[in-house]
Amino acid sequence: MNFLAHIYLSFGDDEITIGNFIADSIRGNKYKHLPDRIQKGILLHREIDTYTDSHPVAKTSSKRLHKNYSHYSQVIVDIFYDHFLAKNWKQYSDIPLELFVENFYDLLKENVTILPEGTKRMIPYMISDNWLLNYAKMDGISRVLSGMNRRTNNRSKMNYAILDLEKDYDSFELEFTAFFKELEAFSKQKYISICEY
Repeated sequence: MNFLAHIYLSFGDDEITIGNFIADSIRGNKYKHLPDRIQKGILLHREIDTYTDSHPVAKTSSKRLHKNYSHYSQVIVDIFYDHFLAKNWKQYSDIPLELFVENFYDLLKENVTILPEGTKRMIPYMISDNWLLNYAKMDGISRVLSGMNRRTNNRSKMNYAILDLEKDYDSFELEFTAFFKELEAFSKQKYISICEY
């Protein structure tokens, strides 16, 4: 659910952004009917996820949560990391977060016909509750975690992870900062190799 990071790591390229955003809704190679650069955005998303899941810093964050949340811990870390990206946005972009998010919502509306059905159903809630902007706030992250817990029929107990974030806030933020610098460099290189030909 780290939507903001994937959108940001599309480097302002509209079609790559759409692919990077919808990739979690696409299984296997069920994307071959989509425009070429949207396909490349999906591939970029998968490269980013593979890199993140194997990165030692992200693993450190995940390990801190594993006792309470088992295999959901990496999902929680993704959400935490989107919080730190939103909170510290000015360190990463000259475009104000409010404008960046508004432009993204406009992009979705302009391309709604090619989006997967699940994404189409999600977008009205995403926009009305302004998920991406609210990632910067603790109560916004708390709502995301509660929503994710409901999607697991309350099995994941992810709603309690906001307490873990509060308890180890500084450690998670330091880990995010160290990790994201490397992720950004990796993603830029992959963007060039996958998307620029």
